[in-house]
Amino acid sequence: MRSAKDFPEQLHTTQGFTLGAPHSFSLSPDQKRLVFLRSMSGTSATTGLWVYDMDPGVERLVADPRTMAEGRHGTEPGIGGYSVDEEVTRAAFLFQGQVRLVDLLGPQAAPRRVSTAAPVADPRLSPDGSHLAYVSNGALRVVAADGTDDRTLAKPEGDTTTWGLAEFIAREEMGRLRGFWWSPRSDRLLATHVDTAPIRQWWVADPGAPAERPRAVSYPVAGTPNASVTLAVLDLGGGRTPVVWDRAQLPYLAAVCWSVWGPPLMLVQSRDQRRECVLQIDPADGTTLVLHERTSDTWCDIFPGVPSWDSKGRLVMISDDADSRHLTVAGERVTASELHVRAVLSAGPGPLLFSASPRTSIGEVHVYSVDDAGVTTQHSAIPGVHAGLRSGDVTLLTSNTLDPPGRSAWLHGTGTRISSVAQEPCISARPTLTEAGERRIPCAVFMPSGYEVGGPPLPVLMDPYGGPLVQKAVATHHAHLTSQWFADQGFVVIVADGRGTPGRSPAWEKEIARGFGEVPLTDQVDALHALAEHFPVDLGRVAIRGWSFGGYLAALAVLKRGDIFHAAIAGAPVTDWRLYDTHYTERYLGHPDDSPGPYEESQLTSLAPRLRRPLMLIHGLADDNVFAAHSLRLSAALTSAGRPHTVLPLPGLNHMIADQAVIKNVLPLEMQFLKSALGLTS
Repeated sequence: MRSAKDFPEQLHTTQGFTLGAPHSFSLSPDQKRLVFLRSMSGTSATTGLWVYDMDPGVERLVADPRTMAEGRHGTEPGIGGYSVDEEVTRAAFLFQGQVRLVDLLGPQAAPRRVSTAAPVADPRLSPDGSHLAYVSNGALRVVAADGTDDRTLAKPEGDTTTWGLAEFIAREEMGRLRGFWWSPRSDRLLATHVDTAPIRQWWVADPGAPAERPRAVSYPVAGTPNASVTLAVLDLGGGRTPVVWDRAQLPYLAAVCWSVWGPPLMLVQSRDQRRECVLQIDPADGTTLVLHERTSDTWCDIFPGVPSWDSKGRLVMISDDADSRHLTVAGERVTASELHVRAVLSAGPGPLLFSASPRTSIGEVHVYSVDDAGVTTQHSAIPGVHAGLRSGDVTLLTSNTLDPPGRSAWLHGTGTRISSVAQEPCISARPTLTEAGERRIPCAVFMPSGYEVGGPPLPVLMDPYGGPLVQKAVATHHAHLTSQWFADQGFVVIVADGRGTPGRSPAWEKEIARGFGEVPLTDQVDALHALAEHFPVDLGRVAIRGWSFGGYLAALAVLKRGDIFHAAIAGAPVTDWRLYDTHYTERYLGHPDDSPGPYEESQLTSLAPRLRRPLMLIHGLADDNVFAAHSLRLSAALTSAGRPHTVLPLPGLNHMIADQAVIKNVLPLEMQFLKSALGLTS
């Protein structure tokens, strides 16, 4: 039986307890089939494609990597993603670099290969299932589902151009992971053309492998040019119609929607993101019509699932004012101010399905629907973070909850649960969800297992992200396992979601406009002091750890407020915002040429002489999001100022450290550092 000391190892072997859990769902329009991915066990990364037949209520493994593997039996990671036709009768996926096609109806047949050019990226079935579109060497190609008539629809003009792929900024900051979209009639595609020639090239080298060439990365640093992105309509006969819009004023292509309910839509933004437009595209001539325009004094957010049409051909959007984020249909608000809308999950047919956070909750996201009469129905009841999809009368809910702990997927109305073979964690997270201070900062607080009321004060570990787009104080179990593990080593652990984090209100999120150096740190300090009135904390032993923006915040804390924070672990921190990307950084800080002040006030390297506390910097040397140059430059500044510090380089690893074996070993090293820095006995 596993014990709590095994947690880092278990976190490694289960890939954060994600292995064995069903995910990536598709519901058939006839409400008979649910398609999903699931690995073979809680410690196996070999992922298969499954079908749950509603009647008679059984699961079928329709694509098993163990039987398809050639030459690497037992080591094949399996299927990473798939696409389906409109009726969800067949699925296409990549396996060992080749496209496979499988029939989702019975009797079951083995997946078959579809002959294509190589290499292959993003194979997607047409809605009628007759063709597959895919990208190979930057060219957008299409092939008949039987493997015949493989041809190029659009070919790149040079090494810096691609068709049908999302550029870095779209993938990393806009949530747009795709670069082409089929028409509902399967006769045309909308496709992006990307030219990275304007972007400054950076180089990523692995010091642990000096014989290897550095890798070139086109990285658009704040204040420098982005990739040139255009859009065109491509027909299967080779015709090409450019889509025309004011790219000089609205260069960012944030979202594209082409559904059966109306003409194709696109969402475009200005460089400063203070203006956005929803454009309707005429596929015949590429002209566009402005359907909706929005401006902001700060920035316009991009929301999942919009813009879109509902089944009556009305434009569905998410809009906000200072205190409320709401759903609109044809320009009319259809949700109450008590709900903070997060995403549109399904726009038709039937009532709109969306997710939202109740304004009175802490860290909860629920699934709702709203009908034409304006009646809102809540579909998820248990406190947690829920999402879903719908087809007809069938709604699938995916839930992450505190009690019961863990993740689940179930069919709303019937209560049928989709099987999971994920492992149960060897520790149990027990957060107290509360609000701290006058600003009611959402927090999750963790005490050590077995701590008795009235016991001695304990050292504190602040464990925030604390910045835009990420909410950590959530009503889920698995999100808090690492925080609980640190608590069980003898800490009071505090996760505080200060101003700038999502989930409360637009005004809360936008209070960080034009500066990262003051507001996020102030809220961590205020949360700490407010919670000290209710929890047994030792304010003479306070540490802070974080990753990415959280790493920036942790380093900022000991550099600027060494009187409060006595040690810090900064993982992959941004230390100079002039070295981070355009879309993210300029959204919050402005263009560095126009407003250099926020960049100067938010950078860390100039604060190096102020370090008086232990600081550990951790960074993957192959990081191509927050480059290792950030930590290395801060380390150089600290060395120049004569300030001792610790650097833990991770050769060959990227930003989020996919290597779970490294995570397994890094956590104990972090704990060792914290105990030494705070003078704690092990």
